[in-house]
Amino acid sequence: MSWERRALGQILERVAETESRAATRWPLYADPASGSWTTTARGSWAGGFWTGLLWLRVVVHGDEGAHAAASRRTAALAPWVEADTAARGLIFWYGTALARDCPESEALRERAAQACLDAFDPALGMVPWGTAFGGPRELARVDALPGLVPLLGLAGSPGDAAAGAQLRLQIDLTDDTAVPAWALQPDGMWRAHPEPPPGWSRTIGWLALACADAAHTGRVLPPGDLRRILARPCVAARFAPGSPAVPPASAVRQGSPPDTSAAAIEAVAALKLAALAEGRVASALRDRAAGVLAELVGSHLRDGRLLDGCYDLVHGVATRHELVWGDFFLAAGLAMLIGAIGPFAC
Repeated sequence: MSWERRALGQILERVAETESRAATRWPLYADPASGSWTTTARGSWAGGFWTGLLWLRVVVHGDEGAHAAASRRTAALAPWVEADTAARGLIFWYGTALARDCPESEALRERAAQACLDAFDPALGMVPWGTAFGGPRELARVDALPGLVPLLGLAGSPGDAAAGAQLRLQIDLTDDTAVPAWALQPDGMWRAHPEPPPGWSRTIGWLALACADAAHTGRVLPPGDLRRILARPCVAARFAPGSPAVPPASAVRQGSPPDTSAAAIEAVAALKLAALAEGRVASALRDRAAGVLAELVGSHLRDGRLLDGCYDLVHGVATRHELVWGDFFLAAGLAMLIGAIGPFAC
């Protein structure tokens, strides 16, 4: 058995064990020593990744028990349709994209797409980050992009237009400074917001993931624009062959711990970008993704748990932990490497 299949099997076995004990609670992050999960009642913004892991079990193993568990979790996401947050892209795209033979999941995804389109503010050119998790409503955050771009695409040409506007706004704001969050000021100008802070590890991964999904259809991001974005120094550095596989949780804070979840996101983004590229560029991106995934498995995976993920460095929350989205992107990347799913399956 290949190392990719072995690691994927370990992750999905851990998922099955956790689901059997979680009841109605949602895993969020787990202690690196004990493996004990901190859970939430409603799944928070990461609930879609847990549901996505359950659907990945269905794809890989195909047993009826896995399908029933995934279907139950998908139905439990429904209250988030009306939540005021652009994180509905994370919740409903990753929570439903891998669903098979589940009409209820498809219907929920379409409802969520329309709800996000209804929340689009033409004057701002975005679906605002919203108030569901506190803080200012009118934030442009890079983690609003992944999932939201393909989800809006389900709403037809108006959805594509909204996704394109939001992506262009975030790209223009992010620029080479890679600031992940911007707040709208009373004078109509945008100012860098302190959370997530500049230097945040997941900034480039989230941006590259969204850009790849936007370029995939050809309706939201033209290939030439994608190449220009990938050529920016802050983006190109993360996909360069010699770049460290795992970025620090903060690029500007001395002694920062690593963030394996950011590396897993970047690996999936690299596999998506490789599928859009040709020749040596495609080979280099795929090699980069495979190398990152191999490093994560070899140095950070223990008993199906991807350790050394950093949830929130600023507040000291789960800074060297297993994170549910880290597990999801590592598992998805491994599944893409072995051909169990396509690069744009989720």
